[in-house]
Amino acid sequence: MIFVISAPSGAGKTTIIKELFRNIPDLRFSVSATTRKKRPDEQEGEDYYFITREEFNEMIDKGEFIEWEEVHGNLYGTLKKKIEPFVSGNEKLVLDVDVKGALSIKKVFPDAVMIFIKVPDEELISRLRDRNTESEAELSKRIMRIKEEQKLSSEFDFVIENRNSSAGPEEAVKKIKEIIQNYNKGGNNANSST
Repeated sequence: MIFVISAPSGAGKTTIIKELFRNIPDLRFSVSATTRKKRPDEQEGEDYYFITREEFNEMIDKGEFIEWEEVHGNLYGTLKKKIEPFVSGNEKLVLDVDVKGALSIKKVFPDAVMIFIKVPDEELISRLRDRNTESEAELSKRIMRIKEEQKLSSEFDFVIENRNSSAGPEEAVKKIKEIIQNYNKGGNNANSST
């Protein structure tokens, strides 16, 4: 099974995915490639494969990506060679990709389970402002993209809310864990919103 988890920037996707891996030990993670700079807490080959734009473009020319997108000036892509061993086996694979990339994956793997993490626009914009990592112009671009991506949530099988609450991301993690376990048992409750 391929589980594609996607969300606009600031929705808490990375935190949720890390919690899922703590809760479901037999999940596997597909590491994407990116041209963005490595953050201090990130590990090469564990969080991303960090490569130059030139290397990334060469890989595009060679057809090495299932999907790729440019997001906020950086390139991100899902490598074929990292996915294929899992597709031929019987493992549960999680892909962490941007919203448009997720929809591209669905075209290649129609049986992939698509999960969108949604946060109300005002809350999401507030989170991005609180991070204080971007200029006002960069923030405006992100906000425009968020609104576009939130509209695409209807294309996903499941929409999971991740609101600020006393439970933090635990409620979203619990719901996604239930989805994964349901599919393990042969369930198919697509097009749900929770």
